[in-house]
Amino acid sequence: MADIFVLTQEALAGMDIELVDVERAPLGLLRVTIDRPEGVRIEDCEQVSKQLSRVFEVENVEYKRLEVGSPGIDRPLKRPADFIRFANERIEIKLREAVDNRKTYSGTLRIPENATAEASSAPVFGLELETKSGEAQVLSFTFDDVDRAKLDPIIDFKGKKR
Repeated sequence: MADIFVLTQEALAGMDIELVDVERAPLGLLRVTIDRPEGVRIEDCEQVSKQLSRVFEVENVEYKRLEVGSPGIDRPLKRPADFIRFANERIEIKLREAVDNRKTYSGTLRIPENATAEASSAPVFGLELETKSGEAQVLSFTFDDVDRAKLDPIIDFKGKKR
């Protein structure tokens, strides 16, 4: 799967599109998830689909159906660069090892001031947790501590917040 991810990433180079994930699903479905800072438009999906169809045909990548889409509002965070990009956003993380008998936490992502996507050392991130007492509590973690992470926005449906 790493080969198809790298091939897809190379095919999208120079398109101002970020590759989030490539997934093989049942019945020959190949699902490609893309993102852009301004948000994904249907034209972006169409352009990527045409580009990848040509590349996959030349490279003999087998699939029956290609699906290109956006990651949605609960976008997964898969690389340290994703954490840096979405600093100060609300996220949900699941840790590999439990902290205080819990593995799953939600809060506001905080990053060190000197953190960059190109940094050689692994930054220590912070997750500002919402406590019942109103005090700010920060959970410190590194990218390697995270099993999975995603954006966790609060959506307001006619005054009813999730």
